[in-house]
Amino acid sequence: MSETSRPDRPISELFDQGRPLRSLEFFPPKDDAGVEALRETAAALQRIEPDFVSITYGAGGGTRERTGHVSALLRDEFGFTVMPHLTAVNHTRAEIAAIAHAHYALGIRNIMALRGDVPDGLPADSAFKDGLRYGSDVVALLRELNPDLCVGVGGYPEKHPEAPSFELDLANLKRKVDAGASFVTTQLFFDNEAYYRFVDRCRAVGIGVPIVPGIMPVLSLKQVTRIAGLCGASLPDRLIKRLGAAGDQPEIIEAVGIDWALTQIRDLLDHGAPGFHLYILNRARSALTLAAGLAA
Repeated sequence: MSETSRPDRPISELFDQGRPLRSLEFFPPKDDAGVEALRETAAALQRIEPDFVSITYGAGGGTRERTGHVSALLRDEFGFTVMPHLTAVNHTRAEIAAIAHAHYALGIRNIMALRGDVPDGLPADSAFKDGLRYGSDVVALLRELNPDLCVGVGGYPEKHPEAPSFELDLANLKRKVDAGASFVTTQLFFDNEAYYRFVDRCRAVGIGVPIVPGIMPVLSLKQVTRIAGLCGASLPDRLIKRLGAAGDQPEIIEAVGIDWALTQIRDLLDHGAPGFHLYILNRARSALTLAAGLAA
């Protein structure tokens, strides 16, 4: 077995070490120029030694091949432990099994299982096939295929936008954990109290796995307003005011965003969070700046 095909360590074992884990999220570039830019970002981020990196999967499997390519690139060229995303939308059980088998053959032992977003123009009734309708279905299938896989799932501190209530949203999350998920990574949030309330609710319904807070350093007010709207995250008035006071100065806005994220992470770690996951949008500078701030 080659060095690059040697099986990765399951992330669940890293949590057992009892130290905060640091992870980053990449998305697959659209073209060759984007791949080279991602290589530069990955090379810069090697110095902070993340415990693992995740790679997103486009709506309806739209980036299926690129997700696999980027996973292999980040693992083989840079030595990262990778966690590719895999979604239920627009896939049969056989297709999910084939993708999972390809990852497994490369030595990948960690997958983020998600329901996935329905692509624009695809009727919801035809978006799900072969009994795969929820994230819990993907978790169960992956664990059935390879019991030694570590499977992560997503959680929404302020409720999934499509969920009619917190109670039903938590019931769905518990179903994913009961199906075999090893940990939860949250959608982004900007108010730590939302995370603390979410963890309390999870524990109250019997969800005992690690719940990793997802943090995104703000790069622009317009961007964060759009992203927050898509994932149901609220924006604190104080953050909006600080970003507004920065005007149209990108460097000042970025400094405000990093300062806010740094304050969030310090507080989360002080309160016993099992680590943090950074949504870096394929950019290195904010992650490096946060790492430097946390090392101070």
